[in-house]
Parts: sequence; C-alpha cells; structure tokens
Amino acid sequence: MAQHSNYWTCSKFADWLRGTPKPNSETSDGWRLWTKTAKTAHPVRYWLADDGLGYLQDFVTWPVRKIYDVKYYVNNRWVTRTHTLTAHSRDIKPGTWCDVGNRFLPCLFNELVDFVEVELAWWHIVWESSEFAKKYNAPFWSKGWFRWRTWRCKQAGLDNLDWQRSLRWQEEEVAEGSENLGKLTPQAEKAQEILDLYTWWTVTRPARPDPIEVSGWSAYCDRRRAADPEDWIFSDNKEDTGPMLDQMHQLEAKYEQEDEEMMIRLIRVRHGLWT
Repeated sequence: MAQHSNYWTCSKFADWLRGTPKPNSETSDGWRLWTKTAKTAHPVRYWLADDGLGYLQDFVTWPVRKIYDVKYYVNNRWVTRTHTLTAHSRDIKPGTWCDVGNRFLPCLFNELVDFVEVELAWWHIVWESSEFAKKYNAPFWSKGWFRWRTWRCKQAGLDNLDWQRSLRWQEEEVAEGSENLGKLTPQAEKAQEILDLYTWWTVTRPARPDPIEVSGWSAYCDRRRAADPEDWIFSDNKEDTGPMLDQMHQLEAKYEQEDEEMMIRLIRVRHGLWT
C-alpha cells in the first residue's frame, strides 16, 4: 500500500469497523498479541478495517498522490537537491578548486547542519498546533502541502534534539523487570552524539586558534617583509625558525587528527540522521 500523511486504518471509524481499538503505541510483542486478538474476535471486520480501508484510501487518493509525487520530485531535484552533498560558500567558495579529499569534511558537516536546522526544525513543529509553530515564526511554507524544505530554524532543531536526548525506556516498551527501564534509549544516545558533532562544527572548530598565528610564524614573516619586501624568508639564517615551524606543524597535525576523528564519528551516527 502507498504512504499517506494519515491512515484511514488508524482512524476512529476503523476502530468502530474493526470492533477492536488499535493502540497508539505498543512493543513488538504487544502488536503481535493485539493483531492475533483482533483477528480472532472479528476476522472479516478486521480485514475490512486494516486491508479494505487501505485499498480504498489508495484508490481515492491516487490523483492527489500523483500531484505530490511531482511536487516532491521538483523539490528534491532542484530545490533541496537531495541527490547531492554540498558545501557552504563559507567553507568552499564557489568557483574555487578544492581537491576531493578536502571536500569530504565540509560537505558532510554542512549536511549535518542542514539536518539539524532544517529537517529537525520541521520535525519539531509538524505534529504540533499552529500556535506552537508561531513560537518559531514558522512561515506557511514550513510544513503541510506547501512545504519546500527550505525553512531554517536553528533553535527549533536544537529544541528537537533536546527532546530526543531526554527519551528513556518506559514500562510499556520493555519486558517486565528489564534493566533498561528508565535508561536512555538508543535514539536519545544518537541525539546526544548529533548535538556534540553539530556543536563541534559550528562552535568549537571555528574557534580553534590559527596555527600560523599561534606559532608566531605569521608575525615573523610580517617583520621580515616589513624590513625588506623582497625577503624570501628562507634565504638565510637571520633567525632560528625551527621551533616556530615545529609548533605550527604539530598544531596542524593535531587539527587534522581531530577533523578525521569527528568525521568518523559522523559516519558512525549516520543511521540516526532521519526524520
């Protein structure tokens, strides 16, 4: 059956037709038990509510779904370009050359920023009332039929991560006596990792001291060129540059290792990047 924004099989009418109300949420064992109970109690009514209504909804909504298909193709192909990985112009300026190996880090983390500030921001308001959306000044095209996945709201995305990070196993989600009761769910743990990576890219990394400045190499070169604009710096041994260059290279190597480690962490949490 096709995907829908809401399903007739989960409506109050379906519950009445089936004769057995469908739970809002259940564990895997709970759903299996409910399905067995509902089928046994009213097998024909169960089929009408869970299969018949599904087929009917697919038939009735076919024209609208085709319009949606066209709309989302245009959106995915030309607006949000979900078939590509892109870098922000502040990281790779358009029109400049950048080797493939140097594109990975900014492209991946720019996509992470979009995921938090666009995708999670949308998720945070889509199931809530219009009054809730006003809290973030969400425009009419931020959700619903008119959504083009271009609305960006950093605060809404971060608030969504805060909600996810608080998720803990509830009694109805675990077996009786399970040690997982009350502990953070895997979704919460992934949300924490996503927040840590987002914060590193947007706050921590941009604030890292420049190795050229910290080592004193930049100031040294400025002094040499101020005295002689034609100075090639390395033409003689006017000053001992070894310690400065060593410090600069050590810090550059440290940053490179950190970048690589954070990129690996992002790859490992990729299955948590969904809405």
